[in-house]
Amino acid sequence: MRTKRSSRQPDSDVIGLVPAAGQATRVAPLPCSKELYPVGYRTIGTDGSVRPKVAAHYLLEQMRLAGVTKAYVVLRHGKWDIPAYFGDGAMLDMHVAYLMMGSPLGPPYTLDQAYPFVRNARVAFGFPDIVFDTPDVYRRLLHRQVETGADVVLGLFPAREPCAVDMVQVDRAGRVCSIAIKPAQTTLQYTWLVAVWTAAFSLFMHEHLKRRTSQLHGERSELSVGDVLRAAIEQDLIIDSVVFRDSGWVDIGRPGDLVSAARHFTEEQRSVPQRDRNLPT
Repeated sequence: MRTKRSSRQPDSDVIGLVPAAGQATRVAPLPCSKELYPVGYRTIGTDGSVRPKVAAHYLLEQMRLAGVTKAYVVLRHGKWDIPAYFGDGAMLDMHVAYLMMGSPLGPPYTLDQAYPFVRNARVAFGFPDIVFDTPDVYRRLLHRQVETGADVVLGLFPAREPCAVDMVQVDRAGRVCSIAIKPAQTTLQYTWLVAVWTAAFSLFMHEHLKRRTSQLHGERSELSVGDVLRAAIEQDLIIDSVVFRDSGWVDIGRPGDLVSAARHFTEEQRSVPQRDRNLPT
């Protein structure tokens, strides 16, 4: 079994990584990429002018609050509205760059497009269509990674529908023991939504995907990030966790959550648009 090791690194080495190559088939048709669907409002300038706040803005904003100033967004062909909207990241006080998806075999392959650019960095990862209401998520994950020396630290949130998500089992110290992917039945309570990982996990995922690709023989079965995390656990990589027990979250890639989020932010922010209210749980 691998032992805890020191991996204290400055936050300046952290790079945000955002997969935005999905086709949003569950909520199609939309007038824009789902990552740009308006979910609430934001203020700009000194006069407090109000503008729509799109879904992906929340994730990038969470990263920035933890001191992350650089991020890669991985796109597929046709989703040009995302770079057109965020540009170079100035609206978030970040440096944002864009990469193109290669193999369409699932999110891990999308993320692996960034490997040459993040191979020596810590990565702050999140899904741009999931909105959560805890402003210090990435700060706490990065602190935990430094504290434990883990290869990966997962942010765990209460699961409303365990059969639709990855369910995570942890021991008393918070170390991840196993991940059940969309289990039909389970007593587990938490799913993972965000992560921080080190160069060791980036390398593991890169090599794991190369081996898997060589074994596919023309098949096109998709892989999830949860699948790669399970493989990492089997290979004794250290995966730790931080639990956000009281945090609400919505996945706007699901029709019900999309409606809920739009209604919630419209109603809650109509009277006080400059404040982000808690999400419904």
